[in-house]
Amino acid sequence: MSFSNNINSLNTAINVWNNYTSTIADDRPQILSWLSPLEPRLQHQDIQNRRVKNVGEWLLQTEEFRTWYTGIEGGEHDNAVLFCYGSPGVGKTYIR
Repeated sequence: MSFSNNINSLNTAINVWNNYTSTIADDRPQILSWLSPLEPRLQHQDIQNRRVKNVGEWLLQTEEFRTWYTGIEGGEHDNAVLFCYGSPGVGKTYIR
């Protein structure tokens, strides 16, 4: 294969890549809309605006929460995840 063939192949690959990436950039809003039609930013802002002061404060005062938060039970990664479960509609979303 000659040097000019290599250059032509490289140019072709670059053109294909550029077309591919520009198509993805052009389609990004549609792709995101398709993936999540719920608009998480707006949903988060709505929930934040409807929160009532001190909702869930009781949870933050429990020994279990404080132990999790401070990581007293072990290493620094002990407080990596907090799983809050409960029946639908009990207010988990509104806890600060």
